[in-house]
Amino acid sequence: MNWDRIEGNWKVFKGQVQQQWGKLTNDDLDIIAGNREELIGRIQHTYGIARDEAEKQVTLWEKDKKVF
Repeated sequence: MNWDRIEGNWKVFKGQVQQQWGKLTNDDLDIIAGNREELIGRIQHTYGIARDEAEKQVTLWEKDKKVF
C-alpha cells in the first residue's frame, strides 16, 4: 500500500473519503490528512465500530480505489 500517494494527494482523496464515510467532518478530514492510522481511528470512533472492522473497511476502500 502506498499511503505516501494518499498523503501527497490528500485534497483529491479527501472528497472520496468523505463520500465513503459521510459522518466524518471536515475537521476530521483535516486532522486525518492522509494518515491511515488516523483514518481508521476516526472511523472507529465516529461509527462506534471495532478497530478491526474499521481497518477492514479502509482496506476494501483502498482496493476499490486501486491505491496500491
